[in-house]
Amino acid sequence: MAVEICKPEMYEPIVSKKQTASLFPVRDNEPEYAKLHDPVTQTENRYGNAIVLASDNGVSLNINGVDEISPNPNRTKQHAFHFTADNCIGCHACESACSEKNDLPAHISFRSVGYVEGGTYPDYTRMNISMACNHCDDPVCLKGCPTRAYTKHAEYGAVIQDPDICFGCGYCTWVCPYNAPQLDPVKGQVEKCNMCVDRLEVGLKPACVTACVGNALDFGVVENMPDNREQIETHLPGFPDPSITQPNIRFQQTKTMPHEVTRTDSAQVKYKRDEKTGYYKPAVDQKAGKKKSWNIARLSSRENPLVIFTLASQAAAGAFALLFFGKLFNIAALAPVIASPVSALIVMTAIALIALGLFMSTIHLGKPMRFYRGFNNLRHSPVSREGLGIVLFMQFAGLHFLAALPGNAWVQEYVGVLNAEWQNIASLVANGTAGLAVISSAVALYYMYRCYRIKARPFWDHKQTAFTFAGTTLNLGSAVVGIFAVPYLLMIGASATPLLTLIGALMAAGMAIEAVGLYLHAHDLEHAEHEGAVSFYIQLTTFGKTYIARNALMALNAVAVLLLALFAGDDSVSLAVWALVLLSVLVAALVGRALFYVLVVPTTMPGAFFWKNKAFEQHARDIGLADMPQVGVVPLAH
Repeated sequence: MAVEICKPEMYEPIVSKKQTASLFPVRDNEPEYAKLHDPVTQTENRYGNAIVLASDNGVSLNINGVDEISPNPNRTKQHAFHFTADNCIGCHACESACSEKNDLPAHISFRSVGYVEGGTYPDYTRMNISMACNHCDDPVCLKGCPTRAYTKHAEYGAVIQDPDICFGCGYCTWVCPYNAPQLDPVKGQVEKCNMCVDRLEVGLKPACVTACVGNALDFGVVENMPDNREQIETHLPGFPDPSITQPNIRFQQTKTMPHEVTRTDSAQVKYKRDEKTGYYKPAVDQKAGKKKSWNIARLSSRENPLVIFTLASQAAAGAFALLFFGKLFNIAALAPVIASPVSALIVMTAIALIALGLFMSTIHLGKPMRFYRGFNNLRHSPVSREGLGIVLFMQFAGLHFLAALPGNAWVQEYVGVLNAEWQNIASLVANGTAGLAVISSAVALYYMYRCYRIKARPFWDHKQTAFTFAGTTLNLGSAVVGIFAVPYLLMIGASATPLLTLIGALMAAGMAIEAVGLYLHAHDLEHAEHEGAVSFYIQLTTFGKTYIARNALMALNAVAVLLLALFAGDDSVSLAVWALVLLSVLVAALVGRALFYVLVVPTTMPGAFFWKNKAFEQHARDIGLADMPQVGVVPLAH
């Protein structure tokens, strides 16, 4: 069968049956290099996935309600950017064209130009990298987004994000390895490159490609060899592992780079060539030295609401589960508490903590009033599943509280006793809803953990996250029960020693679990070949004193609770020491969780310019530039 070559004239805009003129006017003097034209190519890409995404009668982009605009015969094939690193001169014309076309503010850029360099003068080599959204075969942004704001279209394989659906949680910015989705803290929503599908529909290449003065950027069907190119690859120094998302971008680089290249932005990352594969792997760039610092002020971040959300949710789940299993297994130390009015107070506190957590997670959103959209992607998003689990836990815990009231001694004393039949029904409902609440909390905590198993953030993508969350659940949950139960037991003249012994043992177990996770984490990251090793380096230097002090405090807390559990009694001195230890446990949990968020280094592309440079962002905050929405960002806004 003869292969038909698609010539530029075949891409003239057509008039749809539904309209009388082209949706997108095209200048009469568009140069030939701006026009989109590709030969018909193979049917599979290098990942083994089909290039043809739909038949000619497949689902349309439906721009402005029009089913079909372009007569391009390759319209339903996966398209991609082709970047020739040898040709890029770092002029940033692609950035400017993109920003102009999309009317972007100063602090947002869909396409960024960064660079890596290596060698020493005069044998010095620099390689520029221009990067935007790669419209991946396996778009993790689409799967992770809880609102379903992302769609991978059959036309051109474009992954398009709808800002009007987005509520600004920023999770897509976490999971994307290429820093493609951009969270605008001023608008409170995410936006990204849309492949200029409006230009593609009238036979023109994306604006960034047309503006490239060095012929470094090209665009077409994914596996097509651009004119005058010798090769196309999926790897480039500084480019994250393509297996994460199967990105649709192809590279050419014939210029030999040194064995080791460094970034010129603030990220403490360099890249070393693997002699076996020829590919570059991330490594630690110890540009900041080995001096240990406190940097207490920098523990505060835009993720502060998530610090409270995760800790409050875990404390609530732990406290409720302790009461549930105490009753289920008839644990003697908990029996007087479960049979007392204080059990209702503990359940109410757990519900209040969940409510606090949900409130904090909501204000973390760029558009808090759209929180209800967080359940739209239960099929794929761990964020949606986490949220559903938390909400169900709160609802079932509330129903349990109401159903358990008739059996509460205080209620029976002051309100009255139900007849036996209704009492049995209430007891059945209370037990059933308690079990459902525990199951819901377990689901919520599991998907809370899954939210952070992100390949683009290796520091989080480790079993240590599970160890930390489990340890915190035991520590804070036990503390909540103790804070309310011990005063009650002492008030009625009962001994609190058995309960304190149980709480001490559980808290020591929680701290031991977290310690094991920290050890495994440090062991795996110390010599890792990814950005997790950089996070570990920052942990030991930039926050070194804080990290050591926090771990020492946790160790002291573990020893203290064990000693108190074994030897302390109900005297005032022992209780005062218990109070100090519980406060210390809370401080250690807050500092540890804050470190969890500020230490992570994502697998992102090198970028040394303005708002893509974290050092510049910090500088802007220090001098007040970030307080000016017209040129910067609102401090710590999300």
